[in-house]
Amino acid sequence: MATLTSLLLTALAVSVSATVENPKTQPTPPMGFNNWARFMCNLNETLFVKTADAMVSKGLLAAGYDNINLDDCWLLRERNAKKELQWDPELFPHGIPWLADYLHTRGFKFGIYENAGNMTCGWYPGSQDHEEIDAKTFESWGVDYLKLDGCHMDLQKGRSYYEEFEYRYKLWHKVMGNLKKPFIFSQSAPAYFSPNFHLDKNNTDWYRTMEYVRKNGELARHSDDIKVYSTLANQTFEPGGHWDSMMNNYGMEVRLARYQSCGFYNDPDFLTIDWPDLSMDEKKTHFALWSSFSAPLILSAWIPDLKKEDIEYLTNKDIIAVDQDALCEQATLVSQDGDIDVLTKNLANGDRLLTVLNRSDKTKSTTISLTRLGLDSSGFYKAKDLWTGKTSSVKKAIEVKLRTHQTTILRISTSEGKNNLTITPTGQIFNTFSLNCLTESTSHSSSSVKFTGCNAADEQVWQIASTGLVSPLSSNKCLSVDDGKVSLERCSEKDKSQVWSYGVSGNLVNGAKGLCLEEGSKSAVAKKCGYDLDSQVFALPGGVKLEN
Repeated sequence: MATLTSLLLTALAVSVSATVENPKTQPTPPMGFNNWARFMCNLNETLFVKTADAMVSKGLLAAGYDNINLDDCWLLRERNAKKELQWDPELFPHGIPWLADYLHTRGFKFGIYENAGNMTCGWYPGSQDHEEIDAKTFESWGVDYLKLDGCHMDLQKGRSYYEEFEYRYKLWHKVMGNLKKPFIFSQSAPAYFSPNFHLDKNNTDWYRTMEYVRKNGELARHSDDIKVYSTLANQTFEPGGHWDSMMNNYGMEVRLARYQSCGFYNDPDFLTIDWPDLSMDEKKTHFALWSSFSAPLILSAWIPDLKKEDIEYLTNKDIIAVDQDALCEQATLVSQDGDIDVLTKNLANGDRLLTVLNRSDKTKSTTISLTRLGLDSSGFYKAKDLWTGKTSSVKKAIEVKLRTHQTTILRISTSEGKNNLTITPTGQIFNTFSLNCLTESTSHSSSSVKFTGCNAADEQVWQIASTGLVSPLSSNKCLSVDDGKVSLERCSEKDKSQVWSYGVSGNLVNGAKGLCLEEGSKSAVAKKCGYDLDSQVFALPGGVKLEN
């Protein structure tokens, strides 16, 4: 049966729909609205009509929020005699095509929800074995965007759980490639293999799923649902855990930057902007982090009642420009110490982004050297605060003071009349399973490296040269391999044992013998490369050229 599965997947591989390989369908991450986190199954036609009208009147559509997406529970419990899906006429008395037209005439794209298994998560008809008829039905209704969930997956033809997901999502990719205009395709497959979903397993299937979904569509939910407003039918708010939920999804996102490029976006789920137990600083942090990631900005809220201050930050042109930046880069970690997270990324005009998060429950101050941002510390720079619009001069370091759960977001550029920034990718190298950081160790007579808890020390901040040399800020030595042992030696570009390459697989591969960096029990080692092994998959600073 393994051979049959292989043949089936090969047959599905040819498609013309857009992906990371052809980003024309979605050249920057989508923005818009989805009802789920705020309303769950409490949806109807009026909700979407009033939402659309409010998004126009409040300036959200003009700011770029141009997708309006239905989630689960819009269907009748049974298909019709032709095996087609049906909308619930009590919820949508004018019909789904009418709603699509209403949204289109106001400048929105229209999105809908279905499920790759035989039932949706809310126990409505799923699309398993109905993919083609459902795609054509959605096309006839005017759908532009499909969110495909992964509940209730029936295993067929001897396929494993992983193989069934792979088959179904690749099948949808093929089916949509045969439509006149492929939908924006939002995939939920990775979430069903994420670390929190399979607590007793390794991350191998999570990584494998991320590898194929980036060639299937435009975005993928990679982890847990963001914590909803209420699970009650009367929408009584249920406080507690919403900040933690945001930080959980943030913690998953930072592990996956290697998969993202224009045409495919890692999706940490909705922006929850009217939750009463989130402070304004926490809501703005949510927006700043997701924008720094160039993640989809999909609002889930009661839009008509959003306050002026909410609209003000959600329509911040400078921060939306960071999210929609033409490089599509995801910000990566420079350092973490348990309280302060520092992230950076490159921007299309040559600027550098700096995002600093205070995760602690107290006000915190920190100083970030320009060297940590991959910049020449002898230069002069400008830093624009994207919250206030104010610009200040910078030399050698940037000082930041943050309230609890506050985030600052700065755009760093050269002083007037200078060329674009010269940047060396700089930041943490950490294992995306253990979350331990690669660390220079000077406890012995010669420098060695090991993996330890991340603490933001210079010994854990690494620079990756365009030549493939990897060195910590704490010394002028380079990561090297000798007979499987990893150490720090005097740097030499001519020494292939010091030249490293990095790819979508997450492997950091040595140029001498093709061995992979591995987190050993006591030290960093180099061993034969495996396939998505937990001990060999790492997150690196953004801007490193991907080799595969």
